[in-house]
Amino acid sequence: MTAPHELKTARLLLRPLEQTDIPAIVRLAGAREIASMTANIPHPYTEQDARDFLSRASEEFRAGRSVSFAICVSPARELCGGMGLNITPAHRHAELGYWIGVPFWKNGYATEAGRAVAAFGFETLALHRIYAFHFAGNAASGRVLEKIGMSREGRSREHVKKWDRFIDLENYGLLKSEFL
Repeated sequence: MTAPHELKTARLLLRPLEQTDIPAIVRLAGAREIASMTANIPHPYTEQDARDFLSRASEEFRAGRSVSFAICVSPARELCGGMGLNITPAHRHAELGYWIGVPFWKNGYATEAGRAVAAFGFETLALHRIYAFHFAGNAASGRVLEKIGMSREGRSREHVKKWDRFIDLENYGLLKSEFL
């Protein structure tokens, strides 16, 4: 298990990731467009990559260091992406990370899921702060983060190496007092 329970929004169900999600994860997260805008998703993305991710996510959840959700479009429960929080309990903060499959872009799913996961982080996990990064040039992710209430805090220059080049990251943050 990678999440404690389900979260529901008007159009989405956020639930624990399952082994049965592996084919959809490989198909959706395996798109080059996804890998090109994420620090930790390789391309090509294999079934073994998905199995390894689910195993790590489960271990990290049991250790209290992360929570990961499958994002599913209701009512069909079709997987369209993933979202999670990497938690630092000692500081009561977490990094928000997500991806949405290309066929599901421009529907507001990341924003809707992000609001639900942020609320879960603040209300259920008692986090004080949630932060996120996106690759410079990925304006769509910046808009998602701003719509869930995050403020741009700066830029980390050449912070990530992806495909033999260094990429700047845009930094965003949100305090509990700003969200609730």
